Amino acid sequence: MSDSYQPPKVWKWESESGGKFASTNRPIAGSTHDKELPVGEHPFQLYSMATPNGVKVTIMFEELLALGHGGAEYDAWPIRIGDGDQFGSDFVAINPNSKIPALMDRSGGTPIRVFESGSILLHLAEKFGALIPKDPAKRVEVMNWLFWQMGSAPYLGGGFGHFYAYAPEKLEYPINRFAMETKRQLDVLDRQLADNAYIAGDEYSIADIAIYAWYGALVEGKLYDAAEFLSVQDYTHVQRWARSIAQRPAVKRGRMVNRFWGEPEEQLIERHAASDFETNTEDKRTD
Repeated sequence: MSDSYQPPKVWKWESESGGKFASTNRPIAGSTHDKELPVGEHPFQLYSMATPNGVKVTIMFEELLALGHGGAEYDAWPIRIGDGDQFGSDFVAINPNSKIPALMDRSGGTPIRVFESGSILLHLAEKFGALIPKDPAKRVEVMNWLFWQMGSAPYLGGGFGHFYAYAPEKLEYPINRFAMETKRQLDVLDRQLADNAYIAGDEYSIADIAIYAWYGALVEGKLYDAAEFLSVQDYTHVQRWARSIAQRPAVKRGRMVNRFWGEPEEQLIERHAASDFETNTEDKRTD
């Protein structure tokens, strides 16, 4: 094509680009402003937003609490990435990559920063001895699928989601390229779930939590408004699995935390106690 883009010999950052989330993108790291983060009374301080990566961690906390691990109580503070909260000095000190979620584990003598959603899930699973098998072979299988998600979801989010839903113009090549890859990934999951109740076998685990936050939301029609485009109804085993996960009370709660958009009853902007969910529901009933 004669009018196709020709890259320069040396790329330079001359203006924002990236469509809807252009303000979150820049070619340099580090903080842009000083901003102190709030600290609550619980052992874990989570700074996040209810995107798929953030939802993984709030579901994990709610599942741990449902299992009776009272030491997993947490405060969840909203990070508004559209406002640039992730570039504040305190946030960058926790996560130098300026991405949500970011966690401070204050349960021991020395606070520990934990960033990257997969690392947070693994840290919590090991700390509480929950949602990860003790059997070595089963544990490895969970890890296989956890890292599958970490490697695959960027093609779904930054690839398909960006070009299909957020890019400033619709371009056939990248949409086709990443739609094909997303459907291939759904087929990988569908084949795995044809013979397994959960992603890594017969036990619910951090692999399910990680994958559900992205691919469960996708097949439920809650991601990029792309369910019809991708014919998600064809992935019957993924559909069955997603429905079963969605019915878990901890998952329902976790999806609400740090959400400040959508239907009011689906939002819990901050979370500091289990009673916050009840208060949130009561408040919505009186509105």
